[in-house]
Amino acid sequence: MSDYSTSEILAQEIRQRDDIAALARGGRTNFFGFFLRLAARIPFLFIAGRAAVYGPAALGRFASALVVIELTSMLCTLGEKRGLAQRLSESEGHVHPANVIADGTILAVIASCAAALFFYLVPEPMFPGGKYTQLDRLMVVAIPPLTLTEIWLAALAYRLRVSPTVWSRAIVEPWTISIMAGAMIWIAPESGLSLAYISSIVAAAVTAFVPFFREYGVPRHWRPRAMEMHKLAMRSLPIALADAIEWGTRRVDIFLLGFLAPPSAVGVYYAAQQVASLPQKLKTSFEPVLGPVITRNLKEKDYAAIARQVCQVGFWITAAQAGIALALAIPGEGVMGLVGRQFVGGTGSLALLLAAEVVAATAVVSEAALIYVARFKNLIVSLLTIGLQAALTLGGILWMQHWGYNSLYQAATAAGALMISLGLASIVKSRMLAHFLGYPVNNWRWALVWAAAPAVVLGYLATRYLPEWAELAFGVPVILGAYMWVIWMKAFGPEDRVLFKKTKPA
Repeated sequence: MSDYSTSEILAQEIRQRDDIAALARGGRTNFFGFFLRLAARIPFLFIAGRAAVYGPAALGRFASALVVIELTSMLCTLGEKRGLAQRLSESEGHVHPANVIADGTILAVIASCAAALFFYLVPEPMFPGGKYTQLDRLMVVAIPPLTLTEIWLAALAYRLRVSPTVWSRAIVEPWTISIMAGAMIWIAPESGLSLAYISSIVAAAVTAFVPFFREYGVPRHWRPRAMEMHKLAMRSLPIALADAIEWGTRRVDIFLLGFLAPPSAVGVYYAAQQVASLPQKLKTSFEPVLGPVITRNLKEKDYAAIARQVCQVGFWITAAQAGIALALAIPGEGVMGLVGRQFVGGTGSLALLLAAEVVAATAVVSEAALIYVARFKNLIVSLLTIGLQAALTLGGILWMQHWGYNSLYQAATAAGALMISLGLASIVKSRMLAHFLGYPVNNWRWALVWAAAPAVVLGYLATRYLPEWAELAFGVPVILGAYMWVIWMKAFGPEDRVLFKKTKPA
């Protein structure tokens, strides 16, 4: 009996070490993808912001349409982005994986095609200003491939294949939209951004489908069953809504600005949000790998391992996002100036949006477990979060308008509302998860403050004494370097450093 217990404990320790190693590999791969995405996103913003035929107003109209399309696509996945890992885990060994994926795929195709048809016939929600071309209406064509790409990448991530996500999301999609936006200046300038977006989504879908098909193949002895699909839709609804709400917190501000502010202000805010969303990709980098690891430990009721993994990944994300936020916010005027001089007014929004991504990290990693153990409570907290954000955004914009502040101050108010809402959500969701697991969930370490101090001092000196081009060329690397050195020396223990070591499962 003693030998059996010892071997069980040893197996558990090996499995937990493998889980951390798997999370580190996935995050490391996507961390590399972050820099690729950064390199590809800047040319698009540069073209969209500076080209004579585009500019802030065109970018604002494009952003308003994008909100509706991406939210619709998120709903049409029916929660498969995160729920698929649980279904594959439960069916392992007795149902062919391709059959499990096919059920959700058919539902997603039906829902996304119906939504695309609706918005093509009723385009007004996508273009609240009422200005659009017939080619702009074709943006709805992107809804089905965007939906399917999420499912294919989630299925690949379940088998810990993260590189297709990097290729699809960090290389093919952003570079295609940048190249096509430039080409459309001479081909179809009035609808160039819309056509570039469609091209990028289709290219990303093809890039995701090829490795997915190689990994899973075709379903075997499968046929669609209406009753089973209905059960699947009902079961997946809370996860789908939680996904949509989490995504919606990053878009409801643009949606409200689209109705209350001029298109140029929306365009400036969208540019700031695109820069701020780059560190956001770091936390979504871990989600595909974290889901399968959590579902496996839930199956074995190893709650201590889940708490440890959530805290570990949460700290990795917080540490990385804080460093990137400092490097982009301190020389913020120079960063926004890359898009165009008329975008510099969005520097305040950029700083608040970057801070929002840092405080949101705890909520995101906590939700990665809550969607499996307390999906309805998690959904209620998510609904309250986005409701609070919408109320604060609307109230802030109207208050700024009442006191005569311009639209850029109104946009900064929207960013502040996002930061407050996500900060509160992090506190509530981490406590909810800790209560369920019976173990504390907290990714904060005081070493983050020590690491930020020299970065802020060096960043201040760079912005005060260097010209703008030198702020970006030398200031950003110096800020990041100082921050990372202190984090490595003062905050990273042996388990943290696994993130930077090449490891193989035992």
